[in-house]
Amino acid sequence: MLSNKRVAVILPAYNAAKTLQQTYDELPHDIVDDVILTDDASHDKTAELAEKLGIHTIRHDANRGYGGNQKTCYAAALARGADIVVMLHPDYQYTPKLATAMASMIASEQFDAVLGSRILGRGALAGGMPVYKYVSNRFLTLIQNLLVGYKLSEYHTGYRAWSHEILQALPLMNCSDDFVFDNQMLAQAIYFGFRIGEISCPTKYFPEASSINFRRSVTYGLGVLKTSLQFRLQRWGIAEYAIFSGKDGRMRTAAESHT
Repeated sequence: MLSNKRVAVILPAYNAAKTLQQTYDELPHDIVDDVILTDDASHDKTAELAEKLGIHTIRHDANRGYGGNQKTCYAAALARGADIVVMLHPDYQYTPKLATAMASMIASEQFDAVLGSRILGRGALAGGMPVYKYVSNRFLTLIQNLLVGYKLSEYHTGYRAWSHEILQALPLMNCSDDFVFDNQMLAQAIYFGFRIGEISCPTKYFPEASSINFRRSVTYGLGVLKTSLQFRLQRWGIAEYAIFSGKDGRMRTAAESHT
């Protein structure tokens, strides 16, 4: 716990058996109260290893996509009483050791969400990020900052921490089940006026670390541009989109899950 707040780490997993143990071992277990893994119909022994490690494990019978996996993770974290939820990829691309710092920024009640940024500092290229990914990251971030009227170093990190309140408020069920889910969720947080902080986070690119290919990267990039344009059009009152509209599609709280 941190400041009497229950901390959960969620691990959206797909074929992560080779890196799960190392990721789990380096979690700050002194402050983490709950670890939840959702296995998205992996072809390896991810779920079996997670259960052996004592992780609360949820199995999808069919692959629901990266966004669909996160929806299951967040719903489970809320249902199990989390006050702060840290989303970490179990592929060991991001260091688990920063979970304490990220959760602390929320426990201080100064931020509603915290991002582990690969761009702050000089960690991205040094960690092996492909140049085309770095360039596209910087381009998309520039465009998105302009369209949503915010200023972040990047919108595309997979290392994030969220307060219970923000997870309860955002209409996450209206977001995509694909990779653009991350970007839509962050755009929602900005749209609804939540406070977002960033912390510099080193990253590692290696064969076992999950990474989408060039074709999927292009699809993701187009999705990011679409999300940003929808944000701006709704702010201008020209159109309305489900991902930015009210409480429809929001996650249920632990109390609501038992009613």
